[in-house]
Amino acid sequence: MDDFPTPTPRPQKGRSKGTKFLVVCALAVLMAIPALLVFALLMERTNRAEGVAREIGDQMGGEQVFLGPVIQIPYVIPTRTSTDEKGNRVVLAQESGNLIVFPQTGKANAATKSDVRSRSIFRVPVYTADLSFDAVFDLKDVQASRPGAVLMWDKAQLVTGATDSRGARKDIVAQINGASAMLAPSGPGVTGFSPDGTDFDLFAAPLSLSDTATPLNIKVGMTFTGTRKLGILAYGKSSEATITGDWKYPSFGGGFLPATRQTDEAARQGGFSAQWSVPFIARGLPAVIDQSQMMTLGKSELSVTFVEPTNPYQSVGRSLKYALLFVGLVFLTYFLFESTSKKELHPAQYILVGLAQITFYLLLLSFAERIGFDAAFVVAAGATVTLIAGYAGLIFHSRWRFIAAFAVFSALYALIYVLMRMEDYALLVGACSAFLVIAAVMVLTRNINWYGSRAEGE
Repeated sequence: MDDFPTPTPRPQKGRSKGTKFLVVCALAVLMAIPALLVFALLMERTNRAEGVAREIGDQMGGEQVFLGPVIQIPYVIPTRTSTDEKGNRVVLAQESGNLIVFPQTGKANAATKSDVRSRSIFRVPVYTADLSFDAVFDLKDVQASRPGAVLMWDKAQLVTGATDSRGARKDIVAQINGASAMLAPSGPGVTGFSPDGTDFDLFAAPLSLSDTATPLNIKVGMTFTGTRKLGILAYGKSSEATITGDWKYPSFGGGFLPATRQTDEAARQGGFSAQWSVPFIARGLPAVIDQSQMMTLGKSELSVTFVEPTNPYQSVGRSLKYALLFVGLVFLTYFLFESTSKKELHPAQYILVGLAQITFYLLLLSFAERIGFDAAFVVAAGATVTLIAGYAGLIFHSRWRFIAAFAVFSALYALIYVLMRMEDYALLVGACSAFLVIAAVMVLTRNINWYGSRAEGE
């Protein structure tokens, strides 16, 4: 029996580059867990800020939406009748309701003065608004809009409204064909006036409508406070509205955008002016409606929102959405340094680098609440880049590695800032940057032996 030669044992192979790369990728994904914890903290701070805004809103009137003057007319419709012994008609059953008559033309003007109320570190924009409403009513065709109904002209009322009467700073006075009338609270509001379905606080004054053939001219003035948003419903068959103010950062919204607007800081010291014009056909409601249809008027809101530019939560939240991408890019940079040197890093070192990056978002959030987002980004990014670049220089024992890491990481965090500020182009810039980074990595790793100690020919 022949003896077989004892095979010579091959040297033990170390971990291949490919395996290490997969481990690094898994560690980058693992960093999503602490990123989610930071996101939960961000949500808690955001909810706290919203709570403060509601508390201040309870005192100032909250986000106000106003209804200009309309006329409410009660009516009844006989549904069952009979005849008495004398041949007179007797109503046995009837339906009742209220008609809402909109003016033929409605013009609204609101002039606002803004301020900022602070509670602890939270800031809320507030305003005082002087509003005036002009309305011209044509009542001669109201009866024709409800044939068979008996209109109670003697019980007609002039009605206006606001979402929160606690914001009133003066009594509401109306000029009805030149005669003054004081409006009083009219009880519970009607659900559905505004898009979110909240009730309006209504104010009313009795009208004496003995002559319905003559146009009725009404002017109403009021002064209210509110927070963050002011809106006016298109209360006329044809409506025009003008809102002016001194707030530097207005945002226009509602059912219609303004026909003209001006936000020139040089010309208006940072103020704004906006004008709306809503024709009859665009409003989508007839000149006379039943009160139950008022909920659809909320779609015609004309509004301006007082944006708080120092609110950091939206920007920090947007940056967190890219956390996994930028953690992965930093890990990839460390992996390239490791692949081109004789130093092998332990997974624990990658985790430390990842935690340092997650701490960047904590620094950004905490400093942004105090000094604003831009200054906070400089502080948090500067500290984080210096830390992870210095760590690269220490563990690779190379000054050039530190310089290269500092340059690369500075570019990465500069890219984060660009993505935060370029809202409309953030996706485009982020996608192009990711493509270029992947292309660069493919070129730089083209000569890496991903199988480690395995020979070229094996």
